[in-house]
Amino acid sequence: MLSTESDLLREAEAWARAGRGVALATVVETWGSAPRPVGSHLVIDGEGRFLGSVSGGCVEGDVLTEAQDVIADGRPRMMEFGVADETAWRAGLSCGGRIRVYLEKVA
Repeated sequence: MLSTESDLLREAEAWARAGRGVALATVVETWGSAPRPVGSHLVIDGEGRFLGSVSGGCVEGDVLTEAQDVIADGRPRMMEFGVADETAWRAGLSCGGRIRVYLEKVA
């Protein structure tokens, strides 16, 4: 069982070493009521398998989708979700806060 952020990072490295396309999402900023703290990770592979969490389920769907593009083209992205954003309700972040998630390919 993976229980720490370090465990998730080790698993991401192992997946990459095994030849799987891998992306890493990291919460880099929060404001107000945020579901997960800064430093939280979500590891995603090219088949859509994932470990960890960046939002407790609120925005993971969008991050998982974007991760496939990051794996394919190798370009990192900064994603922002907040209650003032028109995507907040669609993505499920109705908790009144804002989060920024950095998404990068693991090489």
